[in-house]
Amino acid sequence: MKNNIFDSWLLAIGCWLLASGCLAQDNIIDEVIWIVGEEAILRSEVEEERLRAQYEGQPISGDPYCVIPEQLAIQKLFLHQAELDSVEANESSVSSQVDMRMNYYISQIGSKEKMEEYFRKTSSEIREEMMTAVRHQMIIQQMQSKLTADIQPTPAEVRRYYNSLSVDSLPMVPAQVEVQILSIEPPVPVEETERIKSQLREFTERVTSGKADFSMLARLYSEDTESAKRGGELGFVGKGQLVSAFADVAFNLTDPKRVSRIVETEYGYHIIQLIERKGDRINCRHILLKPRVSYMDKQNAVARLDSIRTLVLTDSLSFERAVAQFSEDKSTLMNGGLMTNPTTGASKFEYQDLPPEIARQIYSMKEGDISAPFTMMDRSKNKEVCAIVRLKTKRESHKANLTDDFQIIRNILMEKLSGETIDQWIRNKQKEIYVHIDPNWRGCDFQYPGWVH
Repeated sequence: MKNNIFDSWLLAIGCWLLASGCLAQDNIIDEVIWIVGEEAILRSEVEEERLRAQYEGQPISGDPYCVIPEQLAIQKLFLHQAELDSVEANESSVSSQVDMRMNYYISQIGSKEKMEEYFRKTSSEIREEMMTAVRHQMIIQQMQSKLTADIQPTPAEVRRYYNSLSVDSLPMVPAQVEVQILSIEPPVPVEETERIKSQLREFTERVTSGKADFSMLARLYSEDTESAKRGGELGFVGKGQLVSAFADVAFNLTDPKRVSRIVETEYGYHIIQLIERKGDRINCRHILLKPRVSYMDKQNAVARLDSIRTLVLTDSLSFERAVAQFSEDKSTLMNGGLMTNPTTGASKFEYQDLPPEIARQIYSMKEGDISAPFTMMDRSKNKEVCAIVRLKTKRESHKANLTDDFQIIRNILMEKLSGETIDQWIRNKQKEIYVHIDPNWRGCDFQYPGWVH
């Protein structure tokens, strides 16, 4: 359910925590170097950010002892304005984000104790510092969104902006495709389902009788590979973070010694054990087992799709009609099988945004071609399905133009105008708020010279 790659935000927070721990250990003498409004910027904060950038391998364009304090000062401008405007972070969202990151660190490092050793802090200290970082990040994002909310370029403004650009400055638009899909789920034999349930009932009996520990069984048998490393533990989560069938059972558990009934979700079959409850969040363990589709059932599904493909190729049936009659993909059933890009909400995909099995099929296809049947993992259901795909449209990589790429150009203009709006807001805000910089930290070529009056 979780991938194994640190996203940039996770890495930044982790390195920040590690840097902070290093500073505490090295006993660096602290001092106030800037004051913005009523907020101080400490030398230790600058050192933390410098070390974080170093750990991430992020270059700093200029003297870090000039660039970093200014960046921190800009953040404090946004936080100051947010306080005046009563802009606050949703504490439930902050807590959920922190829980997710804490659980992720534990899964990557191995245990809570190892995490504390790694960051040289207690888990409560890590959580508190992370809560502050996430809260500030959310508030700043909200404040920036508020400042740029009214930026909505008209079609005429987009055209004028496009006409002002030189050919060399026009962005390249990667190749994009529209894909229709028809998929079938091979049935899971009743015998396989009963085998899975029987195994889970056996696990429950072993835990209840004291013959086995739930976490040990999860490590050995659970097919949720990430939580299995932690003995099936999911970490503290809110009800909305879990699929509904799982959440309904998990949040009704009251006795940590008992094991839940068998729960069926789109991921497979689970048994659950409560660990701890804190307000509207719980920490629990689970064991997941997934039924297997037989080779013969998959072959039967492939044969059925091959027959459907033949009907379409011989003009006995349109692809859209075939989808309506035979497809079991509910998300595309009502629009002729046309897939929707979950990132953009549009029907166009770049190749890297498609499921890899589909991208491989359509890469060398022409518009209107229909693939041979193939098997793929439906990530939304976490199930193996059999499918055929039709390449509806294909546009090769090209320089952006108004006819085909109006929205892309509009987004570029919106980003430009938003940047200019925030830039001007910072310059105006500098004039309104008290700023004091220690004389030893003033000799800088700041991006915004207005700090020193």
